[in-house]
Amino acid sequence: MTNEFHDNLWAPWRMEYIQSLAEEAESGCFLCNYRDAPETDDENHVVWRTSDVMVVMNRFPYTNGHLLIAPLAHKADLHDLSDDEMRNIWWQTRDTKTLLSEAVGAQGFNIGINFGRCAGAGLPGHLHIHVVPRWNGDTNYMAVVGDVRVIPQSLDRLYQRLCELSVRLGLPGKAGGSPS
Repeated sequence: MTNEFHDNLWAPWRMEYIQSLAEEAESGCFLCNYRDAPETDDENHVVWRTSDVMVVMNRFPYTNGHLLIAPLAHKADLHDLSDDEMRNIWWQTRDTKTLLSEAVGAQGFNIGINFGRCAGAGLPGHLHIHVVPRWNGDTNYMAVVGDVRVIPQSLDRLYQRLCELSVRLGLPGKAGGSPS
């Protein structure tokens, strides 16, 4: 007799991701939606904004603390950025790395940009940089065998910590996650 659950791995949170793909197709670019609604920064986990860039938590992270840095303007390629936007997006990437080192004790980072769907870009029209914290030994069989990632902390709890810590470190941010 075989166990009926032998080949099943329950990941009910994936349904939210699947449904969000259809919603995004209808509602447009989620980064532009976040940009246009600063009053919902807490709900959308926007950690901070500058004059032309925002830092936001990835709703479907690869690891705990996976953040996105995006220009406020809907621009698809590095060539589309002004010199000021280019400098600022990389300054915010530096500051985000500093924040995550302190907040989650990251021992390393993957930092990158995906251009085009074939390269993995889930939102190819709005450039954004992924900052993914890493730890020694954080790669295990779950991602390979189970096609699952283990995220050990809630987005809301980490969001509060990131907002509070960014202020304490003198980085752009907002105390306690309250709207700026």
